[in-house]
Amino acid sequence: MSDVLAALLASLEQRESVATVTVTEADGHFAQAVGNHCLVWLDKTRAPVGDLALGELTPHVLYDARRALAEREHRHLSYTQPEGAVKVFVEALVQPSHLVIVGAGHIAVPLASIAATCDFEVTVLDDRPQYAHPARFPTAKRVIAGPFRAELANLRAQGSLDRHTYIVLVTRGHQYDVESLLEVLDDPLAYIGMIGSKRRIRAVFDLLEQEQGIDPAKFDRVYAPIGIDIGARTPAEIAVCIMAEIINVMRRGPAVSLSEQIRRERQARRERAATRA
Repeated sequence: MSDVLAALLASLEQRESVATVTVTEADGHFAQAVGNHCLVWLDKTRAPVGDLALGELTPHVLYDARRALAEREHRHLSYTQPEGAVKVFVEALVQPSHLVIVGAGHIAVPLASIAATCDFEVTVLDDRPQYAHPARFPTAKRVIAGPFRAELANLRAQGSLDRHTYIVLVTRGHQYDVESLLEVLDDPLAYIGMIGSKRRIRAVFDLLEQEQGIDPAKFDRVYAPIGIDIGARTPAEIAVCIMAEIINVMRRGPAVSLSEQIRRERQARRERAATRA
């Protein structure tokens, strides 16, 4: 038990996602396992700490526990074997959702602060060192100065672009937003938002579809124009409307995004084209 507790405290201190697995009920051959604990991580090569003492059933339980951790959910699991029945509780202790702000300009500063207040782990990226500076973003975990696409590729290589990652594209020039979009469009992200007017977004999507042959359905996952319409004008207000959309997506809320009109237009266009074909 001391090894389990020490490993748990170390993981929490290092902000690692970890699941505690506890045998809550058992009978028959497994009766002596009640109260046993172990820890599992998403990395399958990392050995669990602790022993459930469930014999050949253990690998199956650990597999289910990792699935619960990957889906960021606590779960009660039940198993019935010829040797007896077992109930297990999996508590998923997950790291915060990750917000990557691509562009360190006037909107990024309040957005990073608001996101940290909402318990997001924040990364800020810009190709200008004078903007991508830790002093401007004291609440960010990482502030990266470097080329947009190259640094996004580095984040991917580090395992930092996953389905719990939210990306906001707010660079100083729309060409950099589009360049970054192309880098992350196929990643399994929770959210991609890109700033821009409706007219510009329509033009950009059409251009990418025609000149680069990108499947137009891929753009349906992009929230552009970014945010929820609250009449925002100042950088701080725009940051609020962006963060509101991210929370709305994360919590599956009812608010309608600014991007919904463009998304519906593109879907209707594809349906008309399919009908004509």
